[in-house]
Amino acid sequence: MANVRNLKKDINYVLGDIIEAVYVWELTNASKDNKKSEAIIDEAIATFDELITKVNAKNVDNVKAHFKAINNELEAKGNALIEKINQLG
Repeated sequence: MANVRNLKKDINYVLGDIIEAVYVWELTNASKDNKKSEAIIDEAIATFDELITKVNAKNVDNVKAHFKAINNELEAKGNALIEKINQLG
């Protein structure tokens, strides 16, 4: 089932890019406190674990709707994390 594989890749790439952006911010702002940026990384990892668990769920009535909901959740949480990165200053 290619959809599952692609959805897992999307989750990995999106959240991986967000974590990478936080690391870049930390390197360019070495004099600033990193507690907020570390919290963003922790939240991204928790989101990854949560979404992968949902993708791997076995008892799903409507598979297509289930994956679409996961994709929408990825987009919403990804945008929220990007907004937090932008607010780091």
